[in-house]
Amino acid sequence: RPPMSDPVLIIAEAGVNHDGSLDDACRMIDVAAEAGADVVKFQTFDPEAVLTARAMKAAYQATNTGEGGTQLDMVRKLALSHDDHRVLADRCARKGVRFMSTAFDMGSLAFLSGLDMPAIKIPSGDLTWGAMLLAAARVGPPLIVSTGMATLGEVRDALKVIAFGLIGQGDPPGQQALDQAFADGHAELKDCVTLLHCTTEYPAPLEAINLRAMTTMAETFGLKVGYSDHSLGQSVAIAAVAHGASVIEKHFTLGRTRPGPDHPASLEPDELAAMIRSIREVEIALGRPEKQPDPAELGNREIARRALVATRSIKRGEVLTGDMMTAKRPADGLSPMQQWRLIGMAAQRDYAPDDALEAPDAA
Repeated sequence: RPPMSDPVLIIAEAGVNHDGSLDDACRMIDVAAEAGADVVKFQTFDPEAVLTARAMKAAYQATNTGEGGTQLDMVRKLALSHDDHRVLADRCARKGVRFMSTAFDMGSLAFLSGLDMPAIKIPSGDLTWGAMLLAAARVGPPLIVSTGMATLGEVRDALKVIAFGLIGQGDPPGQQALDQAFADGHAELKDCVTLLHCTTEYPAPLEAINLRAMTTMAETFGLKVGYSDHSLGQSVAIAAVAHGASVIEKHFTLGRTRPGPDHPASLEPDELAAMIRSIREVEIALGRPEKQPDPAELGNREIARRALVATRSIKRGEVLTGDMMTAKRPADGLSPMQQWRLIGMAAQRDYAPDDALEAPDAA
């Protein structure tokens, strides 16, 4: 059979669901590998480089952690050290799953550039941080760019900066240079960038998913697309694969009742494994775009289809009329689509009822 498209890259998003514990982060790697994920992804950040003290928790973060307060206080408890990341990368290598982490500041990006990762991830919140996009384009590629909260125009603006990072030198001297890079660098963008559709809410309600927007991005920019899923359950991620996603990113947790901000919108280990199994099944079922009978069904064609047969005794030489023929199983003679061709022609031989009719020019 002709080869199918490349397998969907499944990223098991550990994020900060380790709650700052290296031991739990290692356990999450084991879970992701056992579930069949391609990549397990964490988050790398220097809290003071990301947040001011006045940045308050998002509503979902306050709800899920059971308290208000600042994001800075929250993420200080969730940060892992560079040495911790090296331990995680080594464990991934031993477990047969790729290590990946999202950098939320320039120092973290520089650190991660020294680790073996399949791609550089731009989180939705940094889609409008031009300096990070430029730096990431030069550290990568490939790049996986999440587009939660974004308009199509903001995605285009981000791609302009990335294109300049891929084909230009230094800093962009102005908007015209970015526009020109976008026009000249489409081939590089196509080779290097995957856009992830995303709804930045935890959990994301179904009516806010708008999965068709993923197709809109693919058609607008001519790039590979995927889906970063914050909905409850598995169905939307599986639907995204059927809709053309080449990457699926999904949060998972060791237990949804844990105290961190992202656990309630995450899959537990058995659910992660079930989602991955379903995605692989959908991939197989998607198959090829050609509409033609598969070898698996050819054996049933004669049994399930029909042939033209006589409705009564017919003498050789009789002129065939529509009421002399009908269609019955098995398909061991002429296709019923030949009915109108036969009408008005002379029977070439005698037929008994239910005999399969033959073409008029048959001997």
